[in-house]
Amino acid sequence: MPYPFYIEKPVHFDDKTGLADGVEPLERRYSDMKNMYLDEDRRKKLEADGNSIIYRFYDMGIPEKENDLVFGTSIVYPGKVGSEYHMTNGHFHTILDTAEIYLCQTGYGMMMMESPEGDVLYKEMRPGRAVYVPGRYAHRSINLSNTETLITFYVFRADAGHEYGSIKDKGFRKIVVEQDGEWAVIDNPRWKT
Repeated sequence: MPYPFYIEKPVHFDDKTGLADGVEPLERRYSDMKNMYLDEDRRKKLEADGNSIIYRFYDMGIPEKENDLVFGTSIVYPGKVGSEYHMTNGHFHTILDTAEIYLCQTGYGMMMMESPEGDVLYKEMRPGRAVYVPGRYAHRSINLSNTETLITFYVFRADAGHEYGSIKDKGFRKIVVEQDGEWAVIDNPRWKT
C-alpha cells in the first residue's frame, strides 16, 4: 500500500540562504510582529518604512500524523527593533511534551526557551551546533549578528501542532537586547503573569 503522503523529489535547502527549491516559505514582517518587541513605536516606524521581512520558515505540507516528522529551515535576518535583536514569534507545541531539534547552518544566534512553570534556558547557536529544545518549553530563535543571516534546520513530530497565543498575550519572561555592543538577557518588563 503506498504511503499517503510523500515528497516527490528530494528537497534541496540552499546552505547560504536557507531557501528550498520549489517550496514557498512563510514570512513574518514587521507588520506581523505587533507588540512582540519592547519598542513598539520603533516597530511601527520600521513597518511604515518598508515593512521588511524579519524571518522566513518552511511548512513542508507534511500532514499532522502521529509517528511522522516535520522538517524545514528557519531564516532570521539580521537587524534590531530598538535594542532587541530580530527574532521569531516563538511558540509552545500543542502537544506540550514535544521536543524539537535545531541545527545551526549559518550565522550566530540564540535559542530562547521557557517552560510554563517559568524555567528559562538559552543556548547560543553557531554553524554546526545543534540545540535540543525539551518538551514543555516554548522556544524562539534570535539572530545575534548585525550582519549575518541565522539559518537553522529543524525537526519535530508532525502532530505536535503550534500554540502561539500565550506568547502573543504574555511574551517571554526574558528578552535579548544589545548593551554596549554585546548581547544581554534581561527581564521582560512587558511580561504578564
